[in-house]
Amino acid sequence: MSSSVKKVISYFLIALILMFTVVALLGIWDIISLEEIVRKLFVSLMVVFAAAAVILFIFSVLIKDEDTPGAP
Repeated sequence: MSSSVKKVISYFLIALILMFTVVALLGIWDIISLEEIVRKLFVSLMVVFAAAAVILFIFSVLIKDEDTPGAP
């Protein structure tokens, strides 16, 4: 893996940690409702998972690589 990719991933992870820290602090001080945020987060993750599964199905079943040896 190149060093530029590692830097981008590192900065992305740092941004995620900072975002989760801010949300946690706001929840601890009762400024925001953590239950509603967690519910919306799980629903959003389920939607993304379903979309990824459909896209994977389309690529693996409907768009077959004809150059692959042994492909029907």
